[in-house]
Amino acid sequence: MHTPHTDSPPRPPQRRPATLSTGVLALCSALLLALVAVEWSPLLALDGDVSRTTHRWAVAEPPLTRTARILTDWVWDPWTMRVLCGVAAVLLIRRYADRWTALWLVLTVAVATAVQQGVKAALDRARPVWPDPVDSAHYAAFPSGHAMTATVVCGLLLWLLRRHGVGRGLWRAALATAVVSVTGVGLTRVWLGVHWPTDVLGGWLFGALMVTAAVAVHRHRHPSAPA
Repeated sequence: MHTPHTDSPPRPPQRRPATLSTGVLALCSALLLALVAVEWSPLLALDGDVSRTTHRWAVAEPPLTRTARILTDWVWDPWTMRVLCGVAAVLLIRRYADRWTALWLVLTVAVATAVQQGVKAALDRARPVWPDPVDSAHYAAFPSGHAMTATVVCGLLLWLLRRHGVGRGLWRAALATAVVSVTGVGLTRVWLGVHWPTDVLGGWLFGALMVTAAVAVHRHRHPSAPA
């Protein structure tokens, strides 16, 4: 009678959830990009309706609009996010002597910026134009650089915090800050009338895709590291 082996080696961790997430994000990003590129009328109509409504609110609420400008221009500005990324890279080197992860972090944010600028240039989508603007911005609209940069930086930093096993209190505070920042910066860009809603959605999707792809690269390079 055959006796099954009980000391077989453990199976390697499954990568299917991460691969599935990356695939879904890539598909959604490509679909949204295609719809914007062909100027699909239902999408443009929705963009216009939402933008006109929020612009009326922004004009009617000067104090709230000033607050939105401060948040988007200083607190959640892409350069603020990049500086935060740089500080994290320095901490990785000084505290953990992890030069590879520090370089990976900086390069991922740089690649995300290049991807963002490349898509903007290729699509060259016009920003909203208002007779009574409350703010201004330059260059092409899709995807939102503010939304994409915040998503990439916050997503990578959250993953690094989890990887290094931070305490529950710090993790919850970081998670709440990241959610408020990524959501908030997207809302301020639409509120200030410098982006269409789908620009922000595109920034979120492309940013999340960059995070999942970068994490996959890191795990491939360090397969035994905690995730």
